[in-house]
Amino acid sequence: MSVRIVFLGKLADLAGVAERDLPAPLDWQGLLDAVPGPLGEAVRSERTRIAVNGALLADKSALSAGEGDEVALLPPVSGG
Repeated sequence: MSVRIVFLGKLADLAGVAERDLPAPLDWQGLLDAVPGPLGEAVRSERTRIAVNGALLADKSALSAGEGDEVALLPPVSGG
């Protein structure tokens, strides 16, 4: 099985896809290893948030996703 990674907004543009499946289990380092370059830099940003199965993580480095989980990467949101 796998973990579904969902890229939202600018992160989807950087990834070139809206979703990607990665092998389970997945932790913070595994996610960083899977998203190099500009996408990885954006994911590391303090302003990028991560949600696992709809629950926002207070600490991204605590990421722990198992088979069938969904990890959403949320870029900074600007309002107006």
